[in-house]
Amino acid sequence: MTDTHTPRAPGAAPATRTERLDRVVIRFAGDSGDGMQLAGDRFTSAAAAFGNDLATLPNFPAEIRAPQGTIPGVSSFQVHFADYDILTAGDRPDVLVAMNPAALKANLADLPPGGTLIVNTDEFTARNLTRAGYASNPLQDDDALTAFQVHQVAMTTLTRGALEATGLSKKDAERAKNMFALGLLSWMYHRPTQETERFLREKFARRPGIGEANVLAFRAGWNYGETTESFAVSFEVAPATTLPPGEYRQITGNTALAYGIIAAGIRSGLPVVLGSYPITPASDILHELSRHKNFGVTTLQAEDEIAAVGAALGASYGGALGVTTTSGPGLALKSETIGLAVMTELPLLVIDVQRGGPSTGLPTKTEQADLLQAMFGRNGESPVPVLAPSTPADCFDTVLDATRIALAYRTPVVLLSDGHIANGSEPWLVPDTARLPDLRVEFTTEPNAPDGSGDFWGYLRDPGTLARPWAVPGTPGLEHRIGGLEKADGTGDISYDPGNHERMVRLRQAKVDGITVPDAHVDDPASSGRDSGTAEILVVGWGSSYGAIGAAVRRVRGTGRAVAHLHLRHLNPFPPNLGQILSRYQRVVVPELNLGQLAMLLRSRYLTDVVSYTKVAGLPFGAEELQGVLTEVIEGVRT
Repeated sequence: MTDTHTPRAPGAAPATRTERLDRVVIRFAGDSGDGMQLAGDRFTSAAAAFGNDLATLPNFPAEIRAPQGTIPGVSSFQVHFADYDILTAGDRPDVLVAMNPAALKANLADLPPGGTLIVNTDEFTARNLTRAGYASNPLQDDDALTAFQVHQVAMTTLTRGALEATGLSKKDAERAKNMFALGLLSWMYHRPTQETERFLREKFARRPGIGEANVLAFRAGWNYGETTESFAVSFEVAPATTLPPGEYRQITGNTALAYGIIAAGIRSGLPVVLGSYPITPASDILHELSRHKNFGVTTLQAEDEIAAVGAALGASYGGALGVTTTSGPGLALKSETIGLAVMTELPLLVIDVQRGGPSTGLPTKTEQADLLQAMFGRNGESPVPVLAPSTPADCFDTVLDATRIALAYRTPVVLLSDGHIANGSEPWLVPDTARLPDLRVEFTTEPNAPDGSGDFWGYLRDPGTLARPWAVPGTPGLEHRIGGLEKADGTGDISYDPGNHERMVRLRQAKVDGITVPDAHVDDPASSGRDSGTAEILVVGWGSSYGAIGAAVRRVRGTGRAVAHLHLRHLNPFPPNLGQILSRYQRVVVPELNLGQLAMLLRSRYLTDVVSYTKVAGLPFGAEELQGVLTEVIEGVRT
């Protein structure tokens, strides 16, 4: 459907022919100093405000400042927005904005034939071409870009011209070229402009001249799209109508984790103490929580990872909700203190935002390779519950679930997010706070010794949960021993008795095994009843693979094949009905961003011969990629 409109100023109706689309994937790419993350984030916010469903994929270098103009220094931000519910940030961009030769070279292979390419021609100098590895200028090669719809725009020059009257230096003016690009794309896709202009003025409130310059650059990009003959068509993506009604906001995984921690503190009635040490990609949780002291949140940036988790565990001992955040290398450093939390049987929330490893590895890239570390990465028999959110919005609910387990069962809990979830964003249905789970706990205030002595036994267990009592230090008459040496059953006295040690080890394992976990639910369109297992194959995933698996399953179903999907939040203990579900399907496929860690756990626990599909490239799965894998399994090509 097309519409024709008359010329307009920003905010009025477009002058060009308008085509309506149901979805678009846009990728902003440039040097790490070009502001691509900001431009992408602002476009995403405009799409969210407009009512589209969306998903994003930021991708930036690990180096603080990679060599300018080189491929290792390329930063990109991909946003997928649609008028229906979507699951991923898109496999390939429909539109690529390349701010320099390196950005073009690093991303051009992902642009499908017929895709739109918008290039900042000012940066295609001989020096920048050499830095990017080009022997000649691809913009001047008749054959290099013929497969695409190419728009060559002198963004740097046009930005300088738009800001000439502001008195800014040439260098400062050129920094606003990302806003020119944002303005142009905002015109192309009819995005609201007022919110972006308000954001820029607020962001640079202390330097209002810079704020106005960015607004002018943004408007210049918008006006360029409106007046140039190069863009004869603009596009419209209507608001999504398939999302449940309610109040939504755009949210990243890290922000959702932070909000979940705040909500957990409020719903439990406990003060929150975050002991953390900055580490990519988990640092934003610390940054966000530090802004919310009014909710009873105390944040401590410790001198190292070990001190951070020690402070969090000490806070739990003192009657607070202790939380620590980290990534894989930090989880390794925290392992002894997590073992201490197992031994002392105190609640502790450990959030691991996974990244590519081993060692320092790929700090800004995503991976799911810490599952076995979370399960077994401590000395001795020291079981801990493990949970994993599946989307940025799901992080909020998963934190509340993890807190429920930590408080009710007096145990440390590991929550496994990852870089893709942490930095990605999607619409989040703001919950009704009155409907959030009640997490209140009761501290022990009276002696409890069963022999009537009037003493306090620190390891006398609740028969339903096997949790020990939680006594706040300083409570009269409830003095008890604490520490990392083995406890005597009941009293908590230090014990080296072999039989007691075996009993305590088995008790701690039984406590984790007995945690209440809801049954797993299978999305099986071929079933006549719930979980009947009539699809050709079952795909089992965990964590951030949810979107790609879900999109791939939709595609395979579109070809007429029956595929079931099960996604796990609880990884230790597993849902009680998981073994029964696995036994109902002839083939079980487990895609993971590691070398098959969940697959190994499922094989050992349930003796299920799963098909393990793995990837450790620092990038998430693509829906098209997994569609091919599932099709091969169905057709017997892959076993």
